[in-house]
Amino acid sequence: MRARRVAGEQAWELVPPRCALDRSEDLEEVRKMIDAGEIEVARDELRWLLGGCSDFLDAHLLLGELALLDDDFSLARGHFGYAFQLGAKATRGAPPGAVFPYRLAANQPFFQAGKGLVWCLKQLDKTDLAREVAEQILKLDPTDPLAVRGMPDAGPPEAN
Repeated sequence: MRARRVAGEQAWELVPPRCALDRSEDLEEVRKMIDAGEIEVARDELRWLLGGCSDFLDAHLLLGELALLDDDFSLARGHFGYAFQLGAKATRGAPPGAVFPYRLAANQPFFQAGKGLVWCLKQLDKTDLAREVAEQILKLDPTDPLAVRGMPDAGPPEAN
């Protein structure tokens, strides 16, 4: 994964590795499996996709979301964390202070993984780490479209 400047803008976007691009149709099939309730088959397919492309951010994101369905915060943290680190590493290829807006489709899985990671860290009582991730997210898109600001310190949903 790498970063590139968006033509005609002061914005940057993440560019997935070739192996991820080659598997985009397979990922759409996995989404259909999930929509049809075929969760275990979808998990197996995602693991298979990662076997040929371990840096497939979207596959890690989906596996994290599936782990949340089982309240497996540790497994979800692993997948969200790996996806988030892939994107974070790629952002280092941009100049300091570069903005990676969530509004760009290529950046959305990264930010979604980051939000999932913040949530999991909070559930695992790792509030300081959750704050660090939230701060990284906010530096890359200060508009906070996914409302991660304050997530690590917020009470349960019913209290907000």
